[in-house]
Amino acid sequence: MSRPLFEGAITDVHGIRVGQAENRIALTGVTVVLAGRDGAVIGADVRGAAPGTREIALTWSENTVERANAVMLAGGSAFGLDAAGGVMRFLEEADVGVDTGVCKVPIVPAAVLFDLGVGDGRIRPDAAMGYEACRNASRRVQQGAYGAGTGATVGKLVPSAMPAPGGTGTASLTLGNGITVGAIACVNAVGDVYHPHTGKPLACGHLSDGTPVLCESLLYGTQPMAEPLKIRHTNTTIAVVATDAVLTKAQANRLATCAHDGYARAIRPVHTQMDGDTIFALASGRVDQDVNMVQLCAAAAEVMARAIANAAAMGGAL
Repeated sequence: MSRPLFEGAITDVHGIRVGQAENRIALTGVTVVLAGRDGAVIGADVRGAAPGTREIALTWSENTVERANAVMLAGGSAFGLDAAGGVMRFLEEADVGVDTGVCKVPIVPAAVLFDLGVGDGRIRPDAAMGYEACRNASRRVQQGAYGAGTGATVGKLVPSAMPAPGGTGTASLTLGNGITVGAIACVNAVGDVYHPHTGKPLACGHLSDGTPVLCESLLYGTQPMAEPLKIRHTNTTIAVVATDAVLTKAQANRLATCAHDGYARAIRPVHTQMDGDTIFALASGRVDQDVNMVQLCAAAAEVMARAIANAAAMGGAL
């Protein structure tokens, strides 16, 4: 049985819980990161050129709402954004959200990945699946083909190769001052996945005879590449980085930006015009310690790279 390469989970961050639900026939699913009754300061950064998102403008530092109650990651391409309605219903029933004086409105930013070409593309995550994922929330995070990573694949730049399974991965680390940083990633990249420390390939496409073939053979070799538009906008790595440090909204956005360095350490190529790479950042504020943002951002990049590597190791590594 495969084991994760790195320890920890995003749920090691105080105040964070994760729930997942999936359809094993359709090979699609939902991963929800719940931020507790009081929510968490929210930030986000989109680096891919083909994103599918919800409530991204709300995460901008200059905009009014500071906290999110949950972040939803889902398969199903843009159809999968429907699942956020189920997350909102779950939170509203729990009396969680921004008090408008009329009702409480749960704040649920979301991002989706394209898995319609795997399993049954006619079945997509919906409100019922989003609600179910919330009901399943706990500190335990299943890695591999679970949640939004159920139908994820990687290694799709080589036209003649069969993609490898991607998946959902998570990791965390605790700094010397007691602040914890964790990440969860659903990896559906056009590129290959590499070990962030050794550079060893972890997941890539395979030829019909089982021979692994790396995207780098096209990027740095003489073999002609397929036109990017023929690969289509059918890839994306979506993720959440979380900390229990006390951060401002501007700092949370910086954390999301720096966490993309973890993408670059573990995925090659990354942030392409065929990917919708998106990271959300959550700061629960449960550990009131002085924050060194350089250290915190370095930790965010590291745990993100580890989470991506774990997704490959659990989803179907080389």
